[in-house]
Amino acid sequence: MDYNELAKKILGLIGGKLNVKGVVHCATRLRFTLVDDSKADTEALKNTKGILSVVNAGGQYQIVIGPDVPQVYQEVIAVGGFESAAAIDDPNAEKEDNRSKLSKLLESIASIFQPIIPAITAAGLLKAFMALFVTMGWLKTGTQTYTILNAMGDAAYYFMPILLAASCARKFKCNQGNALALAGILVYPSFNALMTGAEAVTLFGLIHVTKAVYVSSVIPIILGVWFMSYVEHYMQKISPTAIKFFSVPLVSLVIGGTVMITLLGPIGSWVSQFIKIFFEWMNASIPWLVPTVVGIFSPLLVMTGTHYGLIPIGTNNLATVKWDSVVIGMLPSNVAQGAAGFAVGMRSKNPDTKQQASSAGLTAILGITEPVLYGVNMKFTFPLYAAMIGGGLGGLYMGLTRVARFAGGSPGLLVLPAYIPSAEGQALGYTMMNLANAVICVVIAMASAFVASWIMFGIWAKNGKLDPAETGTAKEIPALPDDAIAAVADGIFVGPEDMKDEMFSQQSMGQTIAINPTNGLIGSPVNGTLEMIFETAHAFGVRRSDGMGLLVHIGVDTVNMKGKGFTVLKKQGDKVKAGEPVVRVDLEAVKAAGYNPQTMVVVTEPVNEGELVSFIDFGKEVSRGDKLSK
Repeated sequence: MDYNELAKKILGLIGGKLNVKGVVHCATRLRFTLVDDSKADTEALKNTKGILSVVNAGGQYQIVIGPDVPQVYQEVIAVGGFESAAAIDDPNAEKEDNRSKLSKLLESIASIFQPIIPAITAAGLLKAFMALFVTMGWLKTGTQTYTILNAMGDAAYYFMPILLAASCARKFKCNQGNALALAGILVYPSFNALMTGAEAVTLFGLIHVTKAVYVSSVIPIILGVWFMSYVEHYMQKISPTAIKFFSVPLVSLVIGGTVMITLLGPIGSWVSQFIKIFFEWMNASIPWLVPTVVGIFSPLLVMTGTHYGLIPIGTNNLATVKWDSVVIGMLPSNVAQGAAGFAVGMRSKNPDTKQQASSAGLTAILGITEPVLYGVNMKFTFPLYAAMIGGGLGGLYMGLTRVARFAGGSPGLLVLPAYIPSAEGQALGYTMMNLANAVICVVIAMASAFVASWIMFGIWAKNGKLDPAETGTAKEIPALPDDAIAAVADGIFVGPEDMKDEMFSQQSMGQTIAINPTNGLIGSPVNGTLEMIFETAHAFGVRRSDGMGLLVHIGVDTVNMKGKGFTVLKKQGDKVKAGEPVVRVDLEAVKAAGYNPQTMVVVTEPVNEGELVSFIDFGKEVSRGDKLSK
């Protein structure tokens, strides 16, 4: 893959670098914040080689690349010149931000937590491996080695406010040094001694300070930096230039720090405690519910980018109660998606599908699902259903056996050590059965998703919902001369007197023939260019090289189905051969909706005005690609 060339195409198709406010990346996606989403050519991006899909959700324009996203990201920021500025503004392109409050909130959450995920993942897994090594006798507590490794594992969580302050400063566009200093207050030893001491605490002898423990906290620093950013921006406006270099940070730190420790910090601490108590109650009362729901719907959350809404909850749980039972539902979901993809790879006869499903399936069971989600499961739909079944069953088992995780990380096989009980977990009564149950959950999720996907592949194939290339039933279509008209489907070739639509039977739009199809693959009637596809996919137009224009209309009144049951296999502008599949239609869905699937072919623009095409006799059984014109 040429990363530089792909980066140039992406920037061109999203409206140019002046349409970019900011760009970050996660494990598989480029996440743009655009000035104007309407300037992006989504369809062109989806059809660009190297791009798996495009998702515009959660306040971000997300381009799914897959595992190669870090390399593409580096080229994007190099080509766009984004190194020195997090956002590039076009004063002529600014528009009112009409995103919903939920979208704005999710975008903020994603951008704040994304930069710290590697740190808390590394710290959590280190602690998990330490617990394993202690259990196996390879590492002894109290030794110098244990103390040093423990510091490495605890640092990211202990100094969580500082990590979050750095990303909050970028999000809220304030001075990062001041934000880090603000976070330093919350972990400063003397301040924490006051917060945990018996004596009442006041500021200036007047303002009462509510006691709270802020080490490892999440919400207080986010609220604190958010408030301080407003103070800083206001001071930037009113401070004289001569003293701005010290007046702005001084006032921002003092006022921001005061409001944080007296008002916002306690509020954030109360919210954290509420979340902690709520999930402790839920874990005690209905432990099966959350992991089951997350296991079922996690693919849909990933599709919309809203799965990042779970991160602060899981992070807060790990920081406060030292265990989490929310994000765990993504473990069975991820491995189930991989297993569903593996089943497709094993059953498909298409070499490309086999390769993609196998590699993407492996990536999914290791914790990164976008390649299999967009490249396989959403493409065929039934593996997505199978993954939701597997994820739900695995999540249900997790909930019933009260599985918890004690470290962070991308949910997959590589982070199973996160289910080894930490010292805090062991104090709560968790044993190595917690890890065993997590492994059993993985087996349940993968096995059920694999079996469901395997069975549904056969059902889809039987109902004609899969391309012949996937089932190994593809047939060779003989090459026809450029002036020939071919059958667009397998079925019975009929003339005007047997057409079910009065307008077509009267030849109102031009000379018309029809086929009563016996399967759902509808092809091009000629060698030519796919000139137009209706949004509902029930009709498309093809133009021959000599200028003849033809319209293919699938079914009678099927426009009312609004695209349901129709899948477009080509894109506008493609060169197509006579008989080559353009649309796949679910004939059973058409009939169930009360419509006739009879497919008409209209010569809308003959080569010479008034000229008629001579066809073979009506009433014959034909195959897609057979020559119909004499």
